[in-house]
Amino acid sequence: MRVLFVIRHADYIPLGLMHLSSVLKKAGHQVDLVISTHQDPIQAAKEFKPQIVGYTIYTGLHRYYLELNKAIKEALGGKVLSVFGGPHATFFPEVIEEEGVDGVCIGEGEEAMLDLANALEGGDDYTSIPNWWFKRDGEIIRNRVRPLLEDLDSLPFPDRELFYSKDAFSRESGLKHFISSRGCPYRCSYCYNQAFNEIYRGLGKIVRHRSVDNVIEELRWVKSKYPLRFVVFLDDLFIWPLKWVEEFAEKYPREIGLPFFCNVRPNLVSKELVRLLKEAGCHSVGMGVETGDEDLRRTLLKRDVTQQQILESARLIKEAGIRLITTNMIGLPGGSLEVDFKTLELNIACRPDYANVFLYQPYPGTELGEYAREHGLLEGFYDDIGPSAWDHSIIRFSDEKEKRQVENLSKLFALVVEWPFLMPLVKVLIQLPPNPLFRLVYKLWKGYTIKTRIHPYQASLKELWQTVRHFLKMF
Repeated sequence: MRVLFVIRHADYIPLGLMHLSSVLKKAGHQVDLVISTHQDPIQAAKEFKPQIVGYTIYTGLHRYYLELNKAIKEALGGKVLSVFGGPHATFFPEVIEEEGVDGVCIGEGEEAMLDLANALEGGDDYTSIPNWWFKRDGEIIRNRVRPLLEDLDSLPFPDRELFYSKDAFSRESGLKHFISSRGCPYRCSYCYNQAFNEIYRGLGKIVRHRSVDNVIEELRWVKSKYPLRFVVFLDDLFIWPLKWVEEFAEKYPREIGLPFFCNVRPNLVSKELVRLLKEAGCHSVGMGVETGDEDLRRTLLKRDVTQQQILESARLIKEAGIRLITTNMIGLPGGSLEVDFKTLELNIACRPDYANVFLYQPYPGTELGEYAREHGLLEGFYDDIGPSAWDHSIIRFSDEKEKRQVENLSKLFALVVEWPFLMPLVKVLIQLPPNPLFRLVYKLWKGYTIKTRIHPYQASLKELWQTVRHFLKMF
């Protein structure tokens, strides 16, 4: 079976597709990838002649993929099964109703994709495979979701060559991304994890970890094949359970010994955890602050974290010499510009090395997204959500002037956290119309701090030049 995956650009590392590819290839199927910014996807499809074409879609870019899929199907004479997975398909499976969409995969896709490829290869009926919704002759067939994959060590390592063979920048970069676990037990109302947990209620353990030895084996394998000087762990819950972190802190420095980044959660940060991370070689961590209004954080976001926990966690991290990046949301439903300045002030008190801020986006399937939709707080629908979470908001504000100020604040937020004396000036600047200068300042400062503080490593002149070119393309 010939399977072609299509992504728009190489700005993110498609680990999900890499996992699918490795599972498919292990079973003897042929897999290829096309990156639209690097190669004409229609021409690539004509040359590869896939029997399945697959897309991982995110809200904000979903419309692009739907239109591209129609063009690819037309170029192939309709003789291809088009399937969609990823967050948008999982939490808004009604995308199956769109023209040209033959199947939608809900939830984890390794077993589901393999079953589909095997069934098509054998000429068997595939329409009852778990995790899939299919459209056939105008009828939509909705199948149940299978139990979660429990043993993550049983999966082959992600097929990195699938992506690296198409994107020289990522292949040659000394920074590589990894995942050591899946799932999150928390139920934050704005997060996909809350909706994901509902889909899989009663179908297995939500949080699953690979063994430390399996993670280190992958790291060692990647290190032997590609440049690797800085490790980024993308896990939602890398720091739990503590016993796993203890084993990691004992083995990782000896076996790998590279600086790394991971995410932490304020209510789980302790002196012992910070000590273990430091011993392991952790250079930087990301921590969610989200909002500076504690009542809003508890009631609207359902994030049971106190101001004191946030401040104490930041203190412990900074005192250990570990770099800190915070994540925040402004423009929340039920919030205000006053609330957003509280968020700014809390970040100033935390003194992070970079304060990352996003305009809240009401993603489909999330509890808060549905709340915003049901209460008429959206200007438009999910199709109006942009690909960038810091560009503009589709939340309806009672005052358009305040909305403009919030959107402008998102671009200048990090500068005030770094230099609090700019607060009076920024309060004036955010009243101006949105302009490219704010966007440029945001990108330049973020790029500089991430490169020099959060993910630093000694790069060659060639890689530095590639990074600059990559950045300029993104801008």
